[in-house]
Amino acid sequence: MISKKLKLLFLLSIPLFITHGLEEYFTGFFNIDPIFKFVFQYFENMTVFQATFLLFQIMLWLFLITFFFLILGGKWPLRLMVILGVVLIFELHHIIRAIVEWGYYPGVLTALLFPILAFFFWKELINNFKELETQKLE
Repeated sequence: MISKKLKLLFLLSIPLFITHGLEEYFTGFFNIDPIFKFVFQYFENMTVFQATFLLFQIMLWLFLITFFFLILGGKWPLRLMVILGVVLIFELHHIIRAIVEWGYYPGVLTALLFPILAFFFWKELINNFKELETQKLE
């Protein structure tokens, strides 16, 4: 079972990710980030319609897989929360790049909030796993 606090932290991450994505878009993150270029290089030689269609299909597949795990219940909802926790930590790369380049790196302003959210998120996620194990032993 996912605690109310973990649900709240998840809910708080949504506007942060939206704001962060907008900052990345408006500051040209996609033009300079090597990780982004590596992940999406396959889309480069496609038409806009082909890329949009394929991206939509991939998002649908990921949604269906995620939904399947959610309806299984048990530990799966918590395990899926681990993915979000990893993404929260991964967003540190904006801060690291800004330090290395000693200047603004697209996405760094909103990325400053991710380590704070990640700390509380992981703390609560670990507590949720411990609580689930305690219930299992009873």
